[in-house]
Amino acid sequence: MNGPHDLGGMHNLGAIPIAVDEPVFHSEWEAKVFAMSFATFRNYFPVDETRHASERMPPGQYLSSSYYERWLYALELLLTEHHLVTKEEIEERLTQFAHSQTSAD
Repeated sequence: MNGPHDLGGMHNLGAIPIAVDEPVFHSEWEAKVFAMSFATFRNYFPVDETRHASERMPPGQYLSSSYYERWLYALELLLTEHHLVTKEEIEERLTQFAHSQTSAD
């Protein structure tokens, strides 16, 4: 394999920076993605399939995404591929969430 997810094993790209005392989650949405992903590992698709899904993210998007953004991409992809939700349902929920955040401000 030689994709963007393999950068840690490629030569001449420098060390991967490690932040000391970095929190597990930088925001609440990351914790929610983590929880939803683990629920699906147990009930719908294995962690290996989830990794494969994140590795299918377009390279430019993969390289510019955070760790949990990659998890979210994989989760949305697998939920739609397994016909558990539709892309339209995801978009509708995002719209509802955006409106609720605007109303709260």
